[in-house]
Amino acid sequence: MKSKKTGGGQFWWTTITIGIVLALIKYGIPWLSRWITGSDLPLPVPGTLFFFYTIIILAGTFVYISSDETTIVSFLAPIKSVFRGDYGKLFFFVVMAVTPVVAGYFVFAWVKPAVVASVTLRIQHPSSNFPKKYEALKNPMREPTDAQIDEFIEQANNNSVEYFPQVHDEGKQFTNIRHLPFGPVTKFLAKLHSGTTDRGLAQLALMEKRLFEGRALYQINCRPCHGVSGGGDGPMAYGFSLRPINFTDSGTIDTLVEGYTFWRIENGGPSLPPESTPWDSAMPVWKHDLTEIERWTIMLAEYDIAGVSPREPEKVAR
Repeated sequence: MKSKKTGGGQFWWTTITIGIVLALIKYGIPWLSRWITGSDLPLPVPGTLFFFYTIIILAGTFVYISSDETTIVSFLAPIKSVFRGDYGKLFFFVVMAVTPVVAGYFVFAWVKPAVVASVTLRIQHPSSNFPKKYEALKNPMREPTDAQIDEFIEQANNNSVEYFPQVHDEGKQFTNIRHLPFGPVTKFLAKLHSGTTDRGLAQLALMEKRLFEGRALYQINCRPCHGVSGGGDGPMAYGFSLRPINFTDSGTIDTLVEGYTFWRIENGGPSLPPESTPWDSAMPVWKHDLTEIERWTIMLAEYDIAGVSPREPEKVAR
């Protein structure tokens, strides 16, 4: 009986398979979700969840490779060839120099000590301990500036209204606002077509356009957990022991200043301080996947979808 070849095919097969599986998770799941739901808006895999999947896949691959001696020999063959210098001395020295540097960097970044308080005090709610610089922040998408209104009017005149890349990529290739069936937009375009410009209508139309973008971004990125209407009942919500927050409930986001909501979206669950441990959240760190303006625009639509308004920051007497 002939023995199986152990020339290293297992190493390359494993490497290519891992790459294909990770690509399917990153790009295949959003595409498949659109096909299943019949929606133009996908269910993306957040960066934090993608990291968890990567760890699970690597662990499973290790178990598979180590389960059979022939598989182990085939997997290790190219690695041993490098150490024997079969690919040349230059390649050997490059690998030996780069590998420890890269490994050392990631290990150091993972285990480097951080300066923390020796005693952790319990806090009632995580919102009572967030960076104060966020406290007085206002959503810049709520009040368009004169320059933004002028730019919007010019774009509408030229049929070249700009949208966020995700809205472009996942929906129609929008270049105007004529597809938006909203009263202010229709009235604004009617005035524009007649040769007059109403800045008040232009501002209202611009806000409708921003709300449209915010709703689209919300449906793409937030709907899987928080649901279509913000009720915390998205298709992925039932997989968490602590359900995602229901924005429509009184006492949730309507009691929070916008700066805190923005901070939580920006940093996700991992940003919660140690004293907030019982309040741990599974929300991804969205600053890695969405720009600052995209996050503010999602917030604009988030409050609108839930039918609530953000809390106004208290004015501190001096």
